[in-house]
Amino acid sequence: MADFDAAPDIDLEHLGVHRSVSTVFPPEELIETLEDLPVTVSLVEDEDHNDTDCEAIVTFEHREWFADLEWVHSVQAGVDRFPMDVFEREGVVLTNSTGIHDRTVGETVAGYLLAFSRRLHRHVANQQRREWTQPDWDEAFTLPGTTACVVGTGTLGQGVAEVAGSLGVSVRGVRRTPEDVPGFDDIYTTDALLEAVSGVDFVVSTLPLTDETRGLLDAAVFEAMDEDAYVVNVGRGPVVDEAALIDALEANKVAGAALDVFETEPLSSDSPLWAMDEVIVTPHSAAFTVDYYRDIAGLVRENVRRLEAGEAFTNRVV
Repeated sequence: MADFDAAPDIDLEHLGVHRSVSTVFPPEELIETLEDLPVTVSLVEDEDHNDTDCEAIVTFEHREWFADLEWVHSVQAGVDRFPMDVFEREGVVLTNSTGIHDRTVGETVAGYLLAFSRRLHRHVANQQRREWTQPDWDEAFTLPGTTACVVGTGTLGQGVAEVAGSLGVSVRGVRRTPEDVPGFDDIYTTDALLEAVSGVDFVVSTLPLTDETRGLLDAAVFEAMDEDAYVVNVGRGPVVDEAALIDALEANKVAGAALDVFETEPLSSDSPLWAMDEVIVTPHSAAFTVDYYRDIAGLVRENVRRLEAGEAFTNRVV
């Protein structure tokens, strides 16, 4: 097993930037930002990977040939797409981008909450139909006095708590252990999840995908929620049982949902979620920001510095 407290044994001369990062920013922007590093930094395409001599790569997606490298950096916090067992067996160091998405995801979630409370999503939909339709007198509300249950109190959850809390939302958190976390008014443990989601206005998942979290938000959770509460998922799609959520929405057991991630992406065009009035669908973009590449550059730059100094990597996963 790798010693995360020790410096990785990597002789780094060439750092590649995989074309797949173009999903979130132009790879050229990252390459230019890192051009002052004491190593070569260049774009790597799939078709010419056999000709590249890079020892490390920054990437959005996984490729089988990454197992031949020494270091892989994921531009996302989630790493469920990478084969941990293969990387560990082959001695590949995997780092992720935990810690940079707190504010962006927090503001996205705040946007969802404001859309639901001020009925903005309905106004946008009505605009597309050129319909002048005002909400019923008792539809709109303000956020102060509402409560959100954030399932997952890591970087993303703390970002949600900070931004939503500044809008007057009381925030309770759900985590494996009962220790207090800054920004949360109350903490519940995972085995008290049904109690935690009861009596709140919003249930927000910021969880990564693991064997333990897959399908965690299921029919029992939706049954325990109030009928006027909303589901928000900005973590990983399979954490929410999508079929159970659709059933709950169709049966009016929950008021609506804002979903940035899904069990299968892109979301199928025949999914009923697209047509539901009280569902907001966004294309896995909660963390997008013009500064994304700068944030990634900061993490990569720090680990290159640590490598030169003989120090342990930050954000090491494998």
